[in-house]
Amino acid sequence: MKVAVLGAGAIGAYVGAALHRAGADTHLVARGPHLAAMRRDGVRVLSPRGDFIARAHATDDPAEIGPVDFVFLGLKANSYAACGPLIEPLLHGTTAVVAAQNGIPWWYFHRHGGPHDGHRVESVDPGGAVSAVLAPERAIGCVVYAATELEGPGVVRHLEGTRFSIGEPDRGVSERCLDFSEAMTAGGLKCPVEPDIRGDIWIKLLGNISFNPISALARATMRQMCLHGGTRKVIETMMAETLAVAEALGCEVGVSIERRMAGAERVGDHRTSTLQDLERGKPLELDVLLAAVVELADITGVEVPTLRTVHAISDLLALRSAA
Repeated sequence: MKVAVLGAGAIGAYVGAALHRAGADTHLVARGPHLAAMRRDGVRVLSPRGDFIARAHATDDPAEIGPVDFVFLGLKANSYAACGPLIEPLLHGTTAVVAAQNGIPWWYFHRHGGPHDGHRVESVDPGGAVSAVLAPERAIGCVVYAATELEGPGVVRHLEGTRFSIGEPDRGVSERCLDFSEAMTAGGLKCPVEPDIRGDIWIKLLGNISFNPISALARATMRQMCLHGGTRKVIETMMAETLAVAEALGCEVGVSIERRMAGAERVGDHRTSTLQDLERGKPLELDVLLAAVVELADITGVEVPTLRTVHAISDLLALRSAA
């Protein structure tokens, strides 16, 4: 199996290191000091499950790699439309793209069935710009339950979790999913092939759609948001509205708001990725989280007043932070 990790940051480098350890022909695409460190010393993974070093090929030029069987996409979703020059050299006729993104993916309604089959979600695929670069037929959904961070160039700190759930948009269990799952498992990760990956998307989204924007607006950690009575109520309301949209689209999410809140509180003083991006002056990845669900509420007729309010305020924050 030949795999390229496009966007070998904290999650991408962790996955690439695991695949390399499993014996896959693995190539990491990155840039800057992080790339230089991986070229020189490999990827150093620090984990409570055991530290290790993976000396996979690393480059900033995908043309050096050529076509691969799988592209693991570790880029932020707001970079997808512009990634054409990077991903094109990696593709052949059957290359699969495993997209490890939060929120609603650009392929969400591809082979979805029902009245919305084939619908394009404008918030995440404006004018079809993402689909033009990443054909939905190539997509394998991936929901990440692992937490990692770059401790320094070439050094990935694995904090918790090893699960990367994957699945086909058409709800089938394909050979390509089984092959990728086998390689990930051989590398020490959990990679179940889910018959309906959309359920996992909504479970993860329950937390991301609420905690991420609120954390950026309040500059607060997970524990602080959970313990503040007013903020906790806002987050619970956002989750309830999100569940209503999911159910209107025929997706039953098998987790309660109470359980989701309890899990978040156990995380402690963790800063969400959106808060970290804000602090580092990076673009805020909110369209695939908030804007997309508000758009889905529009097409399903679900009332989401709290989501709309938080979206309006956080959208202004995103615009001002990018200025």
